[in-house]
Amino acid sequence: MLLKTQEKYEMYKNKEVIVKLSEEAENVYLELQKVVAEEKSRGIESSLHQTLFRSILRSRDLLKENPFAGNQIQKRIIPNKYINKYDAQNLWRIELSDRWRMIYTITGGQIEIVTFILDIFSHSEYDKVFGYKH
Repeated sequence: MLLKTQEKYEMYKNKEVIVKLSEEAENVYLELQKVVAEEKSRGIESSLHQTLFRSILRSRDLLKENPFAGNQIQKRIIPNKYINKYDAQNLWRIELSDRWRMIYTITGGQIEIVTFILDIFSHSEYDKVFGYKH
């Protein structure tokens, strides 16, 4: 029997949710954090980088509350990259600001849920990974 997203959420809502980043996602996150810090040190208080960074932080916090907050990607279109490298059996997408995307998978057991962010990338990079054409 397939569970609907709301039923999954109800089943896991009292468990600890851990959000982890893959090496690729962490590299994007740290680079963006560095750019934002440099901008702020120069007195720049608003930029696309800062908006994107805040969007990532909000999405990370949202996933701690509800790991099923994103849009589930159909199993048949999960790129082999994620299956081979991370053994991803499910894939979810959260849309970030400026048409960026956050891709993650959900794993877990009896006690905790792990939301593993696999990629953070621009919409054009997302299209390449998923094989979409313009």
